[in-house]
Amino acid sequence: MRHTRNRRLSRRDDGDTPNCGDGGGADTFFALRVASVFIVLIGSLLGALFPVLARRSKSLKIPTSVYDFAKYFGSGVIIATAFIHLLDPAIEELGDSDCLDPKWGDYPYALALTLLSVFATFIVEIIAFRWGSAKLAAIGVTNIPRGHGVITHDPDDPQFNHGVDEEKLHADSASVVLAQNPTGFVADSAATKMLGIAILEFGILLHSVFIGLTLAVDPNFKILFIVIVFHQTFEGLGVGSRLAYLDLPKKYSYVPIVGALLYGITTPIGIAVGLGIRTTYNPFSTTASIVSGILDSISAGILIYTGLVELLAHEFLFSKDMMNGSNSKIIYAVTWMLLGCGIMALLGKWA
Repeated sequence: MRHTRNRRLSRRDDGDTPNCGDGGGADTFFALRVASVFIVLIGSLLGALFPVLARRSKSLKIPTSVYDFAKYFGSGVIIATAFIHLLDPAIEELGDSDCLDPKWGDYPYALALTLLSVFATFIVEIIAFRWGSAKLAAIGVTNIPRGHGVITHDPDDPQFNHGVDEEKLHADSASVVLAQNPTGFVADSAATKMLGIAILEFGILLHSVFIGLTLAVDPNFKILFIVIVFHQTFEGLGVGSRLAYLDLPKKYSYVPIVGALLYGITTPIGIAVGLGIRTTYNPFSTTASIVSGILDSISAGILIYTGLVELLAHEFLFSKDMMNGSNSKIIYAVTWMLLGCGIMALLGKWA
């Protein structure tokens, strides 16, 4: 997330030549910038950790509908983040910056990198399903993924026992074994959820550092600060609600907490680093534009793939509970998702 629409406002003292290298970022509101490290940290951790800890608490009996709200609202936030807060800035950073050679505008590099990121994520997921399934089975996650679900094979059930090689089914848990499913849908897999949340969190963490760097030195601090607090909290709810429902063996129960903590600390670390190098780091420089544009493009591709495939397709089309659920349940989920997407897209007007 970068305030690239004000990029042309970063000028040298003469007001005509863009400041593309020398000097640092803005140094106004320094005390508030320092306080933002802790405020953003609290908001991020609250959003990501609360669902994880609340679900494990025996005293807090939070209705499932609250977790559903956080999950679907967060899904909308993540999808809007990909298009509005990552892809759009990347296009400006790699094609509409005064500090870049005009040749950068001859080709849509940001879109090309985003496209590359989408297919790279897809290929990584294929490899992970084929190779990683056996590794996950070794630690107790034994569900066999089929696309974005899991085959539930019962040898005593004639509906599922149509010549499937039982030895092959159990000997090679990394293989995709076709079995008839009379419902047309497949159940959720712990292995699928683990891989999906890992890809999602990687894409989010990749751009979180630059969010922090930008907040530390951007001249439009007040507006950007408010937007980032909301952004990190809402996005944290989406990540945390999914981490809370990871079905892992007991000895790996710490993984969701570690994931929530990583999300919570990344942006504050970026802010702290930005404050430390504020006298030399110019967010409008040529190097910063290129690096940020590339990372924003890659992050956008990851979140677009994850948002559309893992969050939309997997949570709705490939979810047995959702597709067999009532119309009111689907309307509830879609409404909160659209609201989250709409609010985050609206915040793009100021950041």
